[in-house]
Amino acid sequence: MELTEDQIFALAPDEASKKAGRDLAVPSKWVSKAFNDTALWGECQGSGSKPYQTQVDLGEIAFKCSCPSRKFPCKHGLGLLLLRARQPGLFTDSAMPPWVSDWISKRSEKEVKKVEKAEKPVDENAQAKRQQAREQKVGAGIAELLVWIKDIVRNGILTLPEKGAPYWDNMARRMVDAQATGLAAMVRNLGATNFWNEGWQSSFMDNLLQLYLVAGAYQHLESINPLLQQDIRSAIGFSLNQDELKQQDGVNDTWLVLGKESRQEQQLTIEQNWLYGIKTNSYALILQFTVGGQVNHLVLTPGTYLHAELSFFPSALPYRAIIKDHSMAHPALSGDSPGFNNWQEVALHEAQLNSRLPFRNEMPFIMASLKPVQYQKQWWLQDQDGYLCKIATDFKQIWKLMAMSGGEPLSMTVIGKENNYRPLGVWYQSTYTTI
Repeated sequence: MELTEDQIFALAPDEASKKAGRDLAVPSKWVSKAFNDTALWGECQGSGSKPYQTQVDLGEIAFKCSCPSRKFPCKHGLGLLLLRARQPGLFTDSAMPPWVSDWISKRSEKEVKKVEKAEKPVDENAQAKRQQAREQKVGAGIAELLVWIKDIVRNGILTLPEKGAPYWDNMARRMVDAQATGLAAMVRNLGATNFWNEGWQSSFMDNLLQLYLVAGAYQHLESINPLLQQDIRSAIGFSLNQDELKQQDGVNDTWLVLGKESRQEQQLTIEQNWLYGIKTNSYALILQFTVGGQVNHLVLTPGTYLHAELSFFPSALPYRAIIKDHSMAHPALSGDSPGFNNWQEVALHEAQLNSRLPFRNEMPFIMASLKPVQYQKQWWLQDQDGYLCKIATDFKQIWKLMAMSGGEPLSMTVIGKENNYRPLGVWYQSTYTTI
């Protein structure tokens, strides 16, 4: 698989890795470098006596390096790929040395075992027993969680800032033991509240009530709308077989990639990609998960169009999706941006969304004309009718937004919910670009 420079940079875990990768994409840094149809490898001289052995599986785009970095891919992997993309003539086509062939062989063996496991007949009785056992564990864990939540309400929340990390970690671990990983994440989110920030009580209670709503709904699952049942199970941590999802009819459209964000959870990289369907006027969230040195099969670049068929997960509010089929992307050059005209339209739309899925996560919205303004020592987004919405406090790119805006309104994509939004991208000089 040949990657462009943009696709290689999209693999970088952070900006520091991009810069370090650029610095290593020069021939003088590499003691040796070679490739074949299967892999790309090289030895990069570091500060030690022995060079770092760097290798890339070209079939699945996975990395391995002998350097001590815990980033995936590391700067050596990025540098090697960049050098190959820029100066392919420097690489000799040769047989793999043992340190590369051994790694490739182990990866091939894992793939074979994975295929054999997938082709093995499913024991439906055993599967049903496992599912029933998990349902019981989840139910028992939720019963404890609801008591814990009610205790918080009975005792009052003003003493919560005095609670230590174990108070939250213990309940999160209990949810993991109950195989309710989604609830565990929601508990950790409660514990991550900035209790020393003015007004923390409001956001904390919103999150606590959302947790209570999901946990309580599970106890009455059979009486709830089937699509909403899927949302509740997903929020708790039950997964859906994506192979089965791909068999369903999808939604064909031309999708604009609005933005991308990645986060690390131990050795797992979670990549969020937000898309907008031009014809269907719909939004989609594509999640991609990678472990260790693996790289996503599909690189989605913000600001490009993707002709694709998407299969949406069953939901009362279809939003998360997987890509069944797609064709080559090309730059989005149009300055036209459909969407909402003011914050009042967004508020009305959000009220409709909340009525369908009251515990939904943040979503993107395209706004026709927004201008960043400063008011009471804070930054806000002002619509064309003069209404203001505060920019989320964690948004750090206000300088870039101001430079693009120049004090004038821009068509913009924002992401968030209720009264908490941050800019994601703008139409600048007739081109969509992320901030």
